Amino acid sequence: MVIIVIALALLVVALVEVRAIVIPVLVAIVLSALLVPFRDFLTRRLRFPRWAAIATAELGVIVAVALLLYLVVTQVTAGFGGIRDRALDALDSLSSWLATSLHLGGGQLAEIVDQLWRALQDNAGSILPSVLSAGSTIGHIVVGVLLALFTTLFILIDGKRIWAWIVRLFPRRARPALDGAGRSGWGTLQSFVKVQILVALIDAVGIAGGAALLGVPFAIPIGVLVFLGSFIPVVGAIATGAFAVAIALIYNGWVIAVVMLAVVLLVQQFEGHVLQPLIMGSAVKVHPLAVVLAVAAGSMLAGIPGAFFAVPVVAVLNSAISAIASGRWRTAPEEGTVA
Repeated sequence: MVIIVIALALLVVALVEVRAIVIPVLVAIVLSALLVPFRDFLTRRLRFPRWAAIATAELGVIVAVALLLYLVVTQVTAGFGGIRDRALDALDSLSSWLATSLHLGGGQLAEIVDQLWRALQDNAGSILPSVLSAGSTIGHIVVGVLLALFTTLFILIDGKRIWAWIVRLFPRRARPALDGAGRSGWGTLQSFVKVQILVALIDAVGIAGGAALLGVPFAIPIGVLVFLGSFIPVVGAIATGAFAVAIALIYNGWVIAVVMLAVVLLVQQFEGHVLQPLIMGSAVKVHPLAVVLAVAAGSMLAGIPGAFFAVPVVAVLNSAISAIASGRWRTAPEEGTVA
């Protein structure tokens, strides 16, 4: 047992070290769990040629994400002038409030701004490496996206053969159990993806609906950003919620902004304490406590990607181990059938 635990710990450390490759591959596996049923639907029900079904599934995801981003960019760009004017008005209101409430005159405000500017100049040497690091990170993200898309394409094209090759790497007596565990884990992963999309949709409808009821502009872009951000744990929710509150503050004043903040927090608390533990836990057949602990451990090991992949990894492992322990694999075919 000690040797097994040490080996698993070393494996986790190795995966964290090569996360630049592991994360895109995991993204591709999760994306394939959504696209493989769609590909099969096109080939079996609509009689698409296999290559056409694969191309439709792959390009469909790219087009859908691109359209959502285009919708956000066009609406925000169209209202950029209004945002700028409102932001300047809000800055003037803040200056007036500081002058009346804190007795800060124009000269004192200018002095504070000058001090901030000098501090920025003094720390320019330390800021530049951060900017360069951000540029390098963007390059890694682009490479990771391309790697994820290519991996997804090959899983859609040849997923069964890839899995069969992996199964044949193990001893012959272990192959049926491994194949049965893989098929069980694959089904659990497909359930996870469907529920994750449902949770993201509920978050988007809740926050965008609250913004629309409060009269906050850009409700549709807010909903789209919340939907996309829901797939990024912690940071996605914070960034999209802050955007909604900022728009409410600029256009509707601080009272509506506080109410919008309450709506965002309410939806996020409902998602974190009800949807994720209960709906996600029931879909992936993992106890809600295990879901919470898995997310915490994943975030400690690998940050945001670790928090995102913690639940599906634990769910797949739980399903695979249960399938092996139950002995269902004894009646299953030997060759791999995943994807």
